[in-house]
Amino acid sequence: MTRTLRVATYNIHKCRGLDRRVRPDRIADVLEELDADVIGLQEVVRIHGGNPEEDQVQFIAERLGSYQWCFGENRLHGGGPYGNAVLSRKPITHFFNYDLTWKKRERRGCLRADVHVAENCVLHIFNVHLGTGFVERRHQARTLISNGVLRREDLAGPRIVVGDFNEWTRGLASRLMSQNFQSVDGKLFPKLRRTYPGLLPVLHLDHFYFDNALQLESFKVHRSRKALVASDHLPLVANFRL
Repeated sequence: MTRTLRVATYNIHKCRGLDRRVRPDRIADVLEELDADVIGLQEVVRIHGGNPEEDQVQFIAERLGSYQWCFGENRLHGGGPYGNAVLSRKPITHFFNYDLTWKKRERRGCLRADVHVAENCVLHIFNVHLGTGFVERRHQARTLISNGVLRREDLAGPRIVVGDFNEWTRGLASRLMSQNFQSVDGKLFPKLRRTYPGLLPVLHLDHFYFDNALQLESFKVHRSRKALVASDHLPLVANFRL
């Protein structure tokens, strides 16, 4: 039986919009518009013991109501953990955060979530946020594609890699990923991949890569009135056939 899965990736910029207001409720509204089964979020803050809105992934998940979630802490920001999160309508059976930090640069990570999408079928979602430095990203790309992360022998199901690669040209990260995975074809979607900055996107920073076991059915950058101001990135959405 053919199954369709909708996957999204979204750098929520700590829920700070282009109007400089921090509003997790607005991010939740955008995610509701996406109606995705699995969502990778980058730049998420979790401050415990304060206002409910300050624990952003908890607040967003409770607001949406139908998602499990996991979080990968990379460093502290504003008094709380800061990193990536995965939300899923399907059960998350396991998760792990891989350290991609290079030397003394800002701590970076890749959050892996194993999602039970169907009987005897586990989907491995890798949610990544690479660094801004050219040499830094080269190191992170090699670590990401290594036997310790994406090529682990214990990965039983298909893999999808999403996130903010901070790479708008065809650098080493893009080349390595494209050599090992399928990607959204730039010839089919030339300008539709631009996601940054949100209001007038000119750069393609956010990426989708996936195994041959998955067939890409459709792909889009989500542009709505709220999405244009809720973050400095626009979300990407893809429908896959398993």
